This record gives sequence, C-alpha cells and structure tokens, in this order.
Amino acid sequence: MSLTFEEKLQNYARLAVRVGLGLHEGQRVLVQAPVDTAPLARAVVREAYAAGASFVDVRWDDDAVQLARFELAPDGTFGTISKWRVDAEIETAGDGGAVIAIRATNPNLLGGVDAERVATHQKALAAYRKPYTEQVMTNRLNWNLISAPISDWAELMFPDSAADEAVEKQWDAIFAATRADREDAVQAWQEHLATLQRRREVLNAKQYSALHFRGGETDLTVGLADDHLWGGGAADTPGGITFTANIPTEEVWTAPHRERVDGVVVSTKPLSYNGTLLDGIRITFKDGRITGATASTGQATLEKMIDTDEGSHRLGEVALVPNSSPISRSGLFFFNTLYDENAASHIAIGNAYRFNVQGGVDMNVEDFNAKGGNDSLTHVDWMIGSGEIDVDGIAKDGTREPVMRAGEFVI
Repeated sequence: MSLTFEEKLQNYARLAVRVGLGLHEGQRVLVQAPVDTAPLARAVVREAYAAGASFVDVRWDDDAVQLARFELAPDGTFGTISKWRVDAEIETAGDGGAVIAIRATNPNLLGGVDAERVATHQKALAAYRKPYTEQVMTNRLNWNLISAPISDWAELMFPDSAADEAVEKQWDAIFAATRADREDAVQAWQEHLATLQRRREVLNAKQYSALHFRGGETDLTVGLADDHLWGGGAADTPGGITFTANIPTEEVWTAPHRERVDGVVVSTKPLSYNGTLLDGIRITFKDGRITGATASTGQATLEKMIDTDEGSHRLGEVALVPNSSPISRSGLFFFNTLYDENAASHIAIGNAYRFNVQGGVDMNVEDFNAKGGNDSLTHVDWMIGSGEIDVDGIAKDGTREPVMRAGEFVI
C-alpha cells in the first residue's frame, strides 16, 4: 500500500528528528530553513515538540534576498555578515541544544555574480562561524542536514517538466533517497545504519596506510592520517546522544594525511558550490598539497575555494560510497552535495573532522596536524567515484588488497 504525500512528509520529519537529531527530551532545537520549505519546517517543529523538545526556533533563509545582495550591494561590503544568525547556532549549541538545517537553493543562484564577492563573504562567515563549526567537527552537539524541493532547483533537475510537475518529481526522488516513502521508515534506517557500522568496523580493523584510486583519468594515492578512525552512519555526542548528521547517507569516511596525497584526480559529477556549478574538475596533488587545479566550468570559483587559506590546499576527508547506492541507481543528478556525495566516492578539500583521528577531539591544532589532520575554514566535498573506479587498500608494509572494484565493495 503506497503512502500519501502527507504520510511521507510526516515520515521525513520524524526521520529528521528521531534518527537525524536523535533528539532527547528537554533539548532546545534550532531549525534553519528556506522560506520555500515552510511545510517541511513546520512538520519538523511539530515532530520536535512531540519528541520532547523544550523550545523550537526557526531561522528563515531566502534565495532572492541573497541574490539581491550579491548583485546590488556596493563593493567593499561583502565582509559584513549577519552575526545574529550565527549567534543563534552558537547559543543553541552552548545550551546543549540541537540544530537541524533544511538546505535547498537554486544551484545556479550565484553563477552570474562576481566570484570575488561570494568568496569574500564566505570567508568572513566561516571565520566568525568557526566556534560553531568546531563543535560540529568534533560531534559535540547533535545536528542534522536534510533538504526539500524548491521550484528553481526542481526545474534544473527535471528540465522537461513544468514547474509543479518538477517539484512533485523532486519530492518523490527525495522521499525515495531518504527511505521516507516506506511504511516503517525509522526501522528501515536502523537496518541501514547497522550496515554502515559493520562496514566502518571492517575498515577500522584494516588500518590501511593509504587508499589508491584508479580508473578513467584518475590515479590518486590518498595517505590516511595516523591512528585514523572511519565514520559512517550514526555517531555519538560526549553526552551519549546518538544522531545521524546527514539524511540521506550512504558513505563511510575518514581523514586523509595532509602531507601524503599524490597524483591526479578528476571529478565524476558536477559540484554545486555556493550557487555556482563546477564541472570537469581536475586536480593534481604533490605531498598532500594541490599543485594544479582546473575546471571546464566554474574555474574562478574553484580557484577562490582553494585559496581560502592554507588548509584549503589540502584534503580533509576521503569517503567510499558503492556505485550501487540508491541515489546512484536512481540515475538522477541532484545538483546538491547532500545527495550527490551519496551516489559516489568523494574527497573533500579543507577541514578534517577531529573524530576521524583517535583522540583528535581533544588535540590542539598542532597535534592534530602532526597526526595528519587538516585545519581550514572550509570543507567542500566533490565526487570522484563511479563504476569505472577501483580502490586498493595499501597496508603499512606496502602490500595491497582490493577494497572496491568497479565502484563496489569487495571487503
């Protein structure tokens, strides 16, 4: 028996709160949502109160307002940010609360504006937001990221459909990718999370010194941080709250060694980054640092992203995703990293998660970097996996064994 739209929407909100946030009774919640996603935001608010939230607040965003600023505001003003918006995150986290973000934007929103304006704003925002980002990167609060259709995005995904039909198709795609279209969606997620846990346990036991990606034009060796730990699926806060940061999620990931990445890697899917679409990314690494970077589309934006700081010239994440993941099997390109990174193995430029190194949560930056971790104001995932990519695990003694073949796990 198929579910109605309202039942799927309620399932989705329940997943976000119960599985995503793992909300505990008495916690306050901050919901960040575009105005166009109000129906989902309202459902999340009601579900959060039903789960025992003490207070739920909503911070609204709007594409049109953001675009107006980057098109019309005077030069020299883009280092100014809305501090109160970040303060809401910091205050919620400091109060032991939970944060849920509904991310939905037109992937091409800022494609026609000056890349320098966007880069200046993003750098200022990231610098002020770093105290909150550090809590996210160390799992000190339970947080969750989901998405919902908006017309401009839906029409980009389904260009041959009228606006209303495109939004309907996008809802169907999101419900399928998140398992919200199943009658017992929470149980389906618990089974899926158990699979990811088993996979990360196998990789943690292996303790490879490096992974070698090979296929197409990619030939990349990614050294792994000393005493690295694999993540995937659910995680725990220091207070014992189990949460799942991304819905959907199909990946297991860990920290590369900031000085042991060598070779060439080519993107297998486009990347939507800050309202600009980047495609045909090709990057060369030497001793962990980017020595060359090109893109067939979005070159200026790629260069600004890499030049954010020293850490953005290195990697902060390497993730493995089977080519047979539900999102990959759908054949859809979402123009949204939350979904597209779960269709393909990927790497991330910039900051590394502290919990991907044993003891990393309590280390200072210098000690974390000495283990191979990476510190940066940015963290940008982009896709490098496909059915053509093989991955070998390289042991500390130099021996090799297959981890993935033609994009599928063999361990």
